Amino acid sequence: MDEKCPKIPASVPQFTNCPTMVILVGLPARGKTYISRKLTRYLNWIGIPTKVFNVGQYRRDAVPSYENYEFFRHDNEEAMRIRRQCALAALKDVRTYLSSGEGQVAVFDATNTTRERRALILRFAKENGYKVLFIESICDDPKIIEENIKQVKLSSPDYKGREQDEVVTDFLQRIECYKATYELDEELDSGLSYIRIFEAGRRYLVSGVQGHVQSRTVYYLMNIHLAPRVIYLSRHGESQLNLRGRIGGDAGLAPRGRQYAQALAEFIRGQRLRELKVWTSHMRRTIETAEALGVPYEQWKALNEIDAGVCEEMTYEEIQERHPKEFALRDQDKYRYRYPKGESYEDLVQRLEPVIMELERQENVLVICHQAVMRCLLAYFLDKSSDELPYLKCPLHTVLKLTPVAYGCEVESIFLNVEAVNTHRERPQNVDISRPSAEALNTVPEHY
Repeated sequence: MDEKCPKIPASVPQFTNCPTMVILVGLPARGKTYISRKLTRYLNWIGIPTKVFNVGQYRRDAVPSYENYEFFRHDNEEAMRIRRQCALAALKDVRTYLSSGEGQVAVFDATNTTRERRALILRFAKENGYKVLFIESICDDPKIIEENIKQVKLSSPDYKGREQDEVVTDFLQRIECYKATYELDEELDSGLSYIRIFEAGRRYLVSGVQGHVQSRTVYYLMNIHLAPRVIYLSRHGESQLNLRGRIGGDAGLAPRGRQYAQALAEFIRGQRLRELKVWTSHMRRTIETAEALGVPYEQWKALNEIDAGVCEEMTYEEIQERHPKEFALRDQDKYRYRYPKGESYEDLVQRLEPVIMELERQENVLVICHQAVMRCLLAYFLDKSSDELPYLKCPLHTVLKLTPVAYGCEVESIFLNVEAVNTHRERPQNVDISRPSAEALNTVPEHY
């Protein structure tokens, strides 16, 4: 493989909406991959197509058998050649992704600790007309570093089948190899766009941020934290309109819904949380569910159910009868379809962004919300695509317990043994506007 970056004319203009490269910088075990994946998940969720290019994975593909830290010594010429080739291969894939017309942001996840490597990336970005934002993670707290090694590196393919002490020892020596060539110069970096994150978010330094994507990125990074926590997502108890198969509205709880509210209160008490915040929408059914908890709760208008516009309080059968074209259009693209005088799932994601930001700032939270809202929140935490989002299953009378972990989120579904109607409608096979009513309605759940 040619070690030189493939050249295109250096005069490529940098348009306002040109693609962005986000470049991670920092020693190993500083949370770069955690930041990369979390940021990518967020940007994709808000509708900015983003992909991570992890150079470590390119290296593992090139050298499947890792022996020890000696591979990362700066005087290991053969290893240095391989590592440079892996970086160039990743850059080539970045260009393919961003030039495809689908990608808007490429996150380049590597140490990038030498000035030579960062200059190579900057040349590449300039030649291709990309904006660049550096994210540098600086951490000298031995407790945070050791915890990162134990949480992430013990399960790395590099250390498969090795004892914990051996892994920690080797990885600490790997860090020393990178320290030998780590180059920082604030004066030389003064013209760059970057955010420096100190000690896993205790302090930040931001400089030269340009444009919408970089601003959103910095805002997001300044709101996330690493503290252990649990997020509980629950729909309200079964409502009077749920029983009748009617969407939207502002009905109160049905008898089984009130029973669920009591069961939820008992479940939450059994979790024995040191501190828990409870959030609801402004709608009666979530407020009545929260009242049973006997604790203070906060109401968010942003958590209100998706606005079904002219279809509010209708059954699916009535929508098919009165608005068959709208019903078919929604089945064709449920994420982007907007109810007449109402909202789409895409609108709902934008409405919920402040809720996500506040959830990232908080520790333990119980969110009592609605089916479409819960789907949007769940899609963020589980990294689901816009095609998957509107069909995520969020049944009544079930708590989803989300526990953020190193590179994702563990989810546990807990049914609280109170029966309820099914409100989940799968996408029918026939989504044509001229379809027969029977085919439009064959996935509608039973109701009274």
